[in-house]
Amino acid sequence: MRKLVLLITVLLFSLSLTACKNETPTPAEKAATAEKTATQPEPEKKKDPLEAWKPKFDPSGAEFTYVLSNVSHPVIEGVGVGYRIRDAVWEKSGGRLYVDFRPLAQLGGEKDVIGKLKIGAVQGMLSSSVAAANVTDRLGLVNLPYVVDTFDKLDQFRNDPELWNEFAEAPSDAGLFVADVTGYGPYGWATTTPVRSLEDAKSINFRIAEAPVNTDIYKAWGLKFTVMPWPDVPQALQTGVINGLDHTAIVCNITKKFTIAKYFTELNYAQGLFVHLVNKSWFDKLPADLQKILLETIQEESAKTREATRQQYSEQVAKAKEAGVEFLDIPAAEKQELIQLAAPVYEKWGAKIGSAYLDKVRSKLGN
Repeated sequence: MRKLVLLITVLLFSLSLTACKNETPTPAEKAATAEKTATQPEPEKKKDPLEAWKPKFDPSGAEFTYVLSNVSHPVIEGVGVGYRIRDAVWEKSGGRLYVDFRPLAQLGGEKDVIGKLKIGAVQGMLSSSVAAANVTDRLGLVNLPYVVDTFDKLDQFRNDPELWNEFAEAPSDAGLFVADVTGYGPYGWATTTPVRSLEDAKSINFRIAEAPVNTDIYKAWGLKFTVMPWPDVPQALQTGVINGLDHTAIVCNITKKFTIAKYFTELNYAQGLFVHLVNKSWFDKLPADLQKILLETIQEESAKTREATRQQYSEQVAKAKEAGVEFLDIPAAEKQELIQLAAPVYEKWGAKIGSAYLDKVRSKLGN
């Protein structure tokens, strides 16, 4: 019996040695494997979309950091201002204050970032005007149809302290203030079929932003709409879930929405804005000289950017037309009809915004 056990043990040991030998590659096999590995191309590194905007200085030595968020791409002038503010503040402050600008929703969606902004986890935000209305109703003023609807009216609104100051101070109850505004052009309709009249518009299912004022507007106009987050738009447009966008020509062209929606009706009912919100508690703790530098720089660069946005609008419309997008208009009488249909919206939001303030803005801007 012991001999049998010994024999089986020796046999198993021999088999394991043979298996190990078979598993060991020969020198020829090793050489072939090495050659194959050497000739295989390295996996391509994912390109950083923000490479061109990286700072040309080392911010690690800054005494203070201002984290500024935005969801859009800095190729849009009204977004790229964040980097121009960063560089100017760094130079003026002698490297004491670093504006850490985070576009492309790096810190989350707008509703999420608004929550972070209120508690000071983020110190600043270039909020879209449609999202800003979720902070406080008064900020919804700029979304109302045909109130702040042209570049000239926007400049007039911004440069009149009697109109601007009430807007800038509106989010104080949320612990915020508005430092300034930049833009992304006038709103219209990008559609897959031409819209030359309100009758044509009734056949369109428009995507609108997640903002209560926009919902009220489209209900008053009697148009079909779907409230949808911006990241869901490309697939919804491709699959036909929606066949129209309530947005601006700048954004639609830069983000390639015109590759599907080949028509743009220049409704021009509101200016698309980025509202520069600042956490007041954080700001108040900054040294006085840095407060001055930051605010003055935001105002200077925002003013330059509003002018640059006019130029970008003209350029993007020209590029879109060259690519085959057809730009349309509706009759002036029908635009007037849209204003009349929006009467309940002015009344409802006047109560929220402050009817005296809304009337003053409309009167001064010639509405």
